[in-house]
Amino acid sequence: MGKRILIADDEPNIVISLEFLLRRAGFEVSVARTGEDALAQAAQIRPDLILLDVMLPLKSGFDVCRMLRGDHALGQVRIVMLTARGRESEVAKGLALGADAYMTKPFATRELLDCVQRLLAE
Repeated sequence: MGKRILIADDEPNIVISLEFLLRRAGFEVSVARTGEDALAQAAQIRPDLILLDVMLPLKSGFDVCRMLRGDHALGQVRIVMLTARGRESEVAKGLALGADAYMTKPFATRELLDCVQRLLAE
């Protein structure tokens, strides 16, 4: 079985395209549409990597990232913040909270896949 990736995003078009891209690349994919759901699914499925939108309902991606990094069991999961919010201060905040990478929407699918594969190979 391939590596497990959790997509935490509430935009259906983004989720559909990411899910297709990642499954085609051989990954096992799960989807969460809220920050709270992302935390619950992460605890349940123990993903290898999370693609985490910043602007999620119920808990922001920043909150989810901070909580994951503070969780002993999930603290080592790779996190890629994937968001339309690309101001320098937001990128710095995401990385300071423990994200492994920060990509802004719109993104090139090849660039995203390369980032995911690089992080999972480390």
